Amino acid sequence: MADLAHTAAAMVAPGKGILAADESIATMSARLEKAGVAPTEENRRAYREMLITTPDLASGVSGVILCDETFRQAVSDGRTFPEAMAQRGLLPGIKVDTGAKPLAGAPGETVTEGLDGLRGRLAEYAALGARFAKWRAVISIGDGRPTRRKVRADAHALARYAMLCQEAGIVPIVEPEVLMEGTHGIARCAAVTSDVLQEVFAELDGAELDGIVLKPNMVVPGRDSGETATPDEVAQATVSTLRAVVEEKVAGIAFLSGGQSAAQATANLAAMQRLEAPWPLTFSFGRGLVDPALAAWRGDPERVADGQQALAHRVACNTAALTGTYTDALEREHAA
Repeated sequence: MADLAHTAAAMVAPGKGILAADESIATMSARLEKAGVAPTEENRRAYREMLITTPDLASGVSGVILCDETFRQAVSDGRTFPEAMAQRGLLPGIKVDTGAKPLAGAPGETVTEGLDGLRGRLAEYAALGARFAKWRAVISIGDGRPTRRKVRADAHALARYAMLCQEAGIVPIVEPEVLMEGTHGIARCAAVTSDVLQEVFAELDGAELDGIVLKPNMVVPGRDSGETATPDEVAQATVSTLRAVVEEKVAGIAFLSGGQSAAQATANLAAMQRLEAPWPLTFSFGRGLVDPALAAWRGDPERVADGQQALAHRVACNTAALTGTYTDALEREHAA
């Protein structure tokens, strides 16, 4: 288990975060189409290659999460993605859940699936070079939601996944995401986030917590609530919620951006660094890092450097957030 703890610590090393580039084929294809790029297997591959070959990416990114399709593909010089990443100082990660499906007995709610055959898949991913994995549970807030059945089902699945990862020598990223969608306020988000995390850690009893990275949502008002929160308010609500329920032995907290704008997620992350916490507080952003890169690249081989520059700028903003040097001027630098 010492190797798991070592890898988990490297994932949340000072000044570094994790890049989530693990969109499913359907999601990635939709994003490519929206950017005016044909949603082909080759374009999905080229997009991920553009990301992982960004010069000096490893200075601010510890690892990259990929989906199964990309994990088995190769970069232009023939190396597999895990090989190319490892040689660039990036830890290869793999998304292993199969998505949210309707939860029996809980109309309108879902549970994340993918446990069937997971032990064998993890052994294969480890052989292919995976150092860590990710499993995402999505929890929505609404009238009577989430139900106790929903919370328990996802917490149980997350814990089973985490135990299987550690058995295979792979660090699990445990991702229970309370969604921004809804009319709830920040206090309701805090209460649901607390409830979900309590259930998750009860189910994780027996896991090696220093070999786990938690990937939670930030505590923010619902998108349609009409309520606003400053970065300091988000930071206070988020860190106080986590301190009350998350075990101190956990290797680190790597927040998801959760549909926030790139700048908003970064500003909230920066505010958290001014608060006391027993674990590293870093980022594991997807859209909060890669949306500008996709918009700049647009599938054009002549614009690879533009996409990489956009990604490098977002990484620089977030590493600055971690080190206390983030400013509005830095945020505006790329646009200028």
